[in-house]
Amino acid sequence: MKKPLLILLFLLLAPIAASAARYLWLGDGRGNWQTADRSSAGLLPPASTHPEAMIRVFAARTVRWRSIFAVHTWIVVKEKDAPTYTRYDYTAWGDPIRSNGFAPDGRWFGALPEAIVAVDGERAEVLIPRIRKVIENYRFRAYGDYSPWPGPNSNTFVQAALDSVPELHVVLPPTAIGKDFPYDGRWIGITPSGTGAFATIAGYVGLTVGWVEGLELNFFGAVLGLDVRRPALKLPGLGRFGFAAGL
Repeated sequence: MKKPLLILLFLLLAPIAASAARYLWLGDGRGNWQTADRSSAGLLPPASTHPEAMIRVFAARTVRWRSIFAVHTWIVVKEKDAPTYTRYDYTAWGDPIRSNGFAPDGRWFGALPEAIVAVDGERAEVLIPRIRKVIENYRFRAYGDYSPWPGPNSNTFVQAALDSVPELHVVLPPTAIGKDFPYDGRWIGITPSGTGAFATIAGYVGLTVGWVEGLELNFFGAVLGLDVRRPALKLPGLGRFGFAAGL
């Protein structure tokens, strides 16, 4: 057993070491986080020119040394013919669920976001009420509920919303630390997609196996995995390498 354990530790720690080296060598180029750019990244059209309903989930590297390990994710929705977008974040300051605290596609304290979920038109119209219901009834909504590790954090919040629309077959990236926190109290069960099973110990250690989710080992927040459906490696600190998870 010694050799397999050493290989497993190497696969978990080497990507994190590589991400840390990149951060120490190149930095994150953001300067002071308090004055970092939070303006629109230009990833969304003006809401007034896009009458269709829309759902987006964005991810961007977190601030300072935490960017070695994790991304912050958030949700943007717009109903049909709505004149504005609505952005939802789950944050460590103030009331955890923050509505329109930032530009819908804003840089996360200087970090350029990327869309990991994109749904438009009639399909979005059907799904938005289900997402809003999760947001409105999210159990960890009181001041002080936020916990950066192992959760509930921003990624736990977004994962809960996505679990309400399993037909999207969306899996947050391995750098979305907190996505595996058991927000619904379940430590073992069927995955939201219905294509596999999971087991976790309070989000600290866990294993997920499913056709949609792939194979994911969560070891104290570091997620190592393999996606067979859309072939890719999932590496802690570095993210996903291979085919895109799909929008």
